[in-house]
Amino acid sequence: MSALLTIDSLSVTTPEGTRLFSDLSLSLSAGERVGLVGRNGSGKSTLLRQIAGQGLPAAGSIACSGTVGLLRQDWPEDLSAADALGLAEPLAVLDRITQGAGSAADFDAADWTLEARIAATLDRLGLAADGLLTRPIDSFSGGERMRLGLAGLIIAQPDLLLLDEPTNNLDAAGRAMVQAVLAEWPGAVLIASHDRTLLETMDRIVEITPIGTHIVSGGWSEFAALRDARLARAEQERDRAQTALRGEQRDAQYRREAKDRRDKAGRAFAAKKSEPRILLGRMAERAENSGAQGERTSTRLLEEAEARSDAARARVEVIAPLTMHLPSAQVPSGAALLTLDDVTIAAGKGASQNGLAVEEPGRLLGPWSFALRGAERVALTGPNGAGKSTLLRLAAGQAQADGGRLQRAEGRIALLDQHVGLLDPAHSIVANFRRLHPDLDAEAAHAACARFAFRNRDALQLVGTLSGGERLRAGLACAMGGAHPPWLLMLDEPTNHLDLAAIEALEAALAEYDGGLLIVSHDPAFLAAIGITSEWALAC
Repeated sequence: MSALLTIDSLSVTTPEGTRLFSDLSLSLSAGERVGLVGRNGSGKSTLLRQIAGQGLPAAGSIACSGTVGLLRQDWPEDLSAADALGLAEPLAVLDRITQGAGSAADFDAADWTLEARIAATLDRLGLAADGLLTRPIDSFSGGERMRLGLAGLIIAQPDLLLLDEPTNNLDAAGRAMVQAVLAEWPGAVLIASHDRTLLETMDRIVEITPIGTHIVSGGWSEFAALRDARLARAEQERDRAQTALRGEQRDAQYRREAKDRRDKAGRAFAAKKSEPRILLGRMAERAENSGAQGERTSTRLLEEAEARSDAARARVEVIAPLTMHLPSAQVPSGAALLTLDDVTIAAGKGASQNGLAVEEPGRLLGPWSFALRGAERVALTGPNGAGKSTLLRLAAGQAQADGGRLQRAEGRIALLDQHVGLLDPAHSIVANFRRLHPDLDAEAAHAACARFAFRNRDALQLVGTLSGGERLRAGLACAMGGAHPPWLLMLDEPTNHLDLAAIEALEAALAEYDGGLLIVSHDPAFLAAIGITSEWALAC
């Protein structure tokens, strides 16, 4: 079967010329599904755009023998859905013909199956609604934009699908829908994703890193097993290199001490003046030359050992996930952290302006009755629009209920939303920390940031320049690093903008955390990894 996509010895750089990855070779044929993984900023999105013809690689080649469709969600906010999907003019052609005003060119261009395909596709993706195509893009939630972008691709039917995080902002039903669409897709699919359930269905997984690319046959389980084995080998190589470096440092110290002893003996011999001056001069010259050569050899051996150690350590750092540690909450056993008794609230009340709130304005959400005590770990589940984010804002005191009774452990609850909104992007990490904890001085603020791997100058980075994983880590540092860590940590879709390495680091930190957790997530692997013990299910 001929390849739809052929990538040969591809290298990709940033606009500033920094290498992201190099020497990637890959081919895809119809029916193949390939997952693309790598840390945030590794070049996954750039690669997809270049395959779609948006930009040129630094080296190598990309050849496509069929049509290519790239998933979009970033249309101008004032466009209608029909304009965003490129359907406005084809639908206008059909409308002119139906109204009896069609020209010969309209009849030539008419796609008589278009309206039926649009209706079937929108219905399949849960978007069937009167007037949907005339709505402006800014009226769609994040999940709806994802579905809309997928609808455009299904209607266009390209030979090669390029999908960048297609399950972001989708609930469980939406994620299942994406998997069903891909299972039936006749062409090839290349997907950049951190959704391990979706990656499990892949035929191959491609990992891109600054130190090399790796292609593994099979899904996520096969990739993770081989990655872990590769990490173990890299750690062994690092340990051997560090042992060799320590040995070379000891040898260098021994050679310096031996030279010092010889020099001292030579000076003592010369001081006796028992030998002719010319002989002493030749002896001194030989000693000087021999010493200089020995010093050069010692320096070279030490530099080579340091280079091997640095390279081995860098390989481990690329493969291994970042670690972070949450401070002990020391929550009293059985303490009432959050209690809701028949609580109701108007949909959209207190919602953030990030385009992700999907509750129908004016609709009453609830009544909700829940209780969370001590170190319980609870998943807040339900379809998009059920009010999960609103409930978290209520729990955090960022919105007021319209009915019922709500009690919380005041001052001991922290909420991190999808965009870590408690941080000001225009200020540094440490400046945000001090704003949120004015009782702590600069030294304590830097110490708290360092516990989350923001050491020294790293803590001075502007929040607006951070990747998704770095921003979440900074948010955790600011929320958890005060004098009194919260008893209850609430996270709203924390994995949406994280790469797999950051997700695994967050999972490890939350698994060890001894406080209460209330988590909104549609990622079953994430919820299983952090030990969720119960579930609060909301219905629309």
